[in-house]
Amino acid sequence: MRLYPHRPPLAGARTVLLSSVASDAHTWNLVYLQLVLEELGCRVINLGACVPDRLLLAECHSQQPDLVVLSSVNGHGYQDGLRVIEKLHAALPQLPVMIGGKLGTAGPDPARAEALRAAGAAGVFEQGGLGVEAFTRLVCGPLGSAEPVTAELTVARRRGAGA
Repeated sequence: MRLYPHRPPLAGARTVLLSSVASDAHTWNLVYLQLVLEELGCRVINLGACVPDRLLLAECHSQQPDLVVLSSVNGHGYQDGLRVIEKLHAALPQLPVMIGGKLGTAGPDPARAEALRAAGAAGVFEQGGLGVEAFTRLVCGPLGSAEPVTAELTVARRRGAGA
């Protein structure tokens, strides 16, 4: 079964480096994202959980991905993500980096998303599935040309969605 049967595979598959942040030991989110990215026609290099900043930077230099996707579900994604996005942006300013998941313990925060974008994040997808369309557009669209994207799940949306 294809998640997006209407979407043809990308010509010249895009390479995506997928990783958690240094403090996050969860892997189910990475497996799910890898499947979604592969369904979108991407070649995925999944570094796994608890990836130190230094290893992520080294892999970005050696693998030369088209895009980096960071995922965190432990509630500390903002702190780790901000730090590593700043390092990635300083070393490889043209490399788009997206981050998503549970980035804080108190729910979505627009100031947190803005700080991540200011650090160089091309996309911030905080807590929830409402950002799937924006995520797909960013992954499949022309890299480096789009404005930063933010998809946040608000309390009002959660209540309206029955969650």
